[in-house]
Amino acid sequence: MPALSKPIPPLYTVYILRSTVRHASLYIGSTPHPPRRLKQHNGEAKGGAVRTSRNTLRPWEMVGLVSGFPGMVAALKFEWALTNPHLSLHIPSSSRISTSAGTKRNGHPKRPRHSLTSILSNLHLLLRVPSFARWPLNVHFFAPEVHEAWKKWCRTANEPLRDTIRVLTDFAPSPSPSAPRDSENPSADNEPQKPWGIHALPLDYAPMKDYVTKTQSIYDFEREGSCVGCKEPLEPGKGLYATCSNPGCECTGHVSCWSKLMLGKEAGEDIIPITGVCPRCKGEVVWGDLMKEMSLRIRGPKEIEKLLKKPRKRKARAESTT
Repeated sequence: MPALSKPIPPLYTVYILRSTVRHASLYIGSTPHPPRRLKQHNGEAKGGAVRTSRNTLRPWEMVGLVSGFPGMVAALKFEWALTNPHLSLHIPSSSRISTSAGTKRNGHPKRPRHSLTSILSNLHLLLRVPSFARWPLNVHFFAPEVHEAWKKWCRTANEPLRDTIRVLTDFAPSPSPSAPRDSENPSADNEPQKPWGIHALPLDYAPMKDYVTKTQSIYDFEREGSCVGCKEPLEPGKGLYATCSNPGCECTGHVSCWSKLMLGKEAGEDIIPITGVCPRCKGEVVWGDLMKEMSLRIRGPKEIEKLLKKPRKRKARAESTT
């Protein structure tokens, strides 16, 4: 099936892997499913990379990742650039931080050895270059010391990221202080911990359920109305339309008109919009959210059916009592 026939995935990431045995051993990869991929690296599931298969370095942990890629190809481009910063054409020669470590027997440049500082510095650089700076990306850190190293580099670089790129942290919960065992309720000691880190990332379209429910009501019942930009009537099924992502707002328009509204003075420069303000509800609108919903509506009928499918009565009753 051609890649263009699929909707923008709910999650696609480029991650930083670190050996818990030897912190200097690092690996960069990409995946739409970080928990499953980590199991592969640790030999708990089939797959994984040869470079992470040594038992002396296992278990591995994901200490950081970048999310928000519009698909596999986009993530692979970013992964390759971060893995090969000495060769990537996304990085101007004048801005290059990492350089080749000599040459191989075939004459090709050797990849410099990764360190945490080199990865974070090149990550910071790639998030600022024109190739990636306008993408709807988020940077996640799951280890406090890695986040501190990132902040240290940001201060050193003294070059701020675009304010639309969010930096998020989700560290392991602190162990609760020791308390006397409850002999009357021993099950209290076995209460499951709240998911954190890669296990708390949304792996499906569930966070979009309310948004998709709203747009299905608009487009299924042909209530598109007039375009938010050009004010022309929107003929059902006759163009690419997008709807405001804010709750309760049904402001709809041509994708091209949304683009012009969000770009403002930058319109016409053939660049991707990032954020804007809905003319009707005055709330912030993120271009990536509009495109994800539109691609899901047009290319993902099966995913929408699964997302909006009502749970069985028994399951729904159980969820209502929790």
